[in-house]
Amino acid sequence: MNELITDIKSLELETLKNLKNSKAANTLRAYKADFKDFSAFCAKNGLNFLPTEPKILSLYLTHLSANSKFSTLKRRIASISVIHKLKGHYLDTKHPAIMENLLGIKRIKGSNQKAKKPILINDLRLIINAIDQTNQIKKRKIRDKAIILIGFSGGFRRSELVNLIHDDVEFVNEGVKIFIKRSKTDQSGEGMTKAIPYFDNQLFCPVVSLKNWMNISEIKSGKIFDISDKSIALIIKKYASLSGLDPNKYSGHSLRSGFATSTAESGAEERNIMAMTGHKTSQMVRRYIQEANLFKNNALNKIKF
Repeated sequence: MNELITDIKSLELETLKNLKNSKAANTLRAYKADFKDFSAFCAKNGLNFLPTEPKILSLYLTHLSANSKFSTLKRRIASISVIHKLKGHYLDTKHPAIMENLLGIKRIKGSNQKAKKPILINDLRLIINAIDQTNQIKKRKIRDKAIILIGFSGGFRRSELVNLIHDDVEFVNEGVKIFIKRSKTDQSGEGMTKAIPYFDNQLFCPVVSLKNWMNISEIKSGKIFDISDKSIALIIKKYASLSGLDPNKYSGHSLRSGFATSTAESGAEERNIMAMTGHKTSQMVRRYIQEANLFKNNALNKIKF
């Protein structure tokens, strides 16, 4: 009997480990941070947070709605739900107390969020020129140029960019192949390969820039860019400012959205954009395509004065 109990305990521990490993480390950290805020709200108001109930979660959403985006509310629901599952509790996140409250909040606030601007081709030229003209040390300039150009041309997420390692990069005659072991939409770790060709203009060529960085840094193993994902955003804002752009309008996501919007504007097919970005559904990519075609397919283009 004791052996059976020991086996069950061992299985429970292994199962909990599998549940945790099903999510990326960054995702788990985000869940924990969200749940920490929820538990602080509950503790302050004398409410149960684990397990909690739909009515309490609904009150929390109302509390958040005054100063948060609608997308933040939905993310908090997901985080609180996941933590409950990990701890063996059930929480009905589709309960009318939650869904009807969300619907009311959405109607009052609207769900349209002001997204950061994508870095388009002309913006990219300005930023690369700003890097070339800055007075900082040569090695830093080469690194930052490689980050910007590779990030843009590969449609990379920040997390993918900072986790690139030497062994996942293969230079070939056509350009460079970069293997992504795991990403936000590939939690199982099947991986994908991004192929980036040489550009005709070497000043803006991501392959040449990446080669230059790997040569001057003498990286033979480990991470190619040993920085945090927050540093990516800071680098983008820094050079956006130096190039005359408003740094407050750009973020770490601007490289990825810039790739999708620019390629859509140039006529790239939806499936080819998704093959590079790794999007599993077309919803977000279609938003980029719609943005790219706002003036291109504008009905007013048919009017002649």
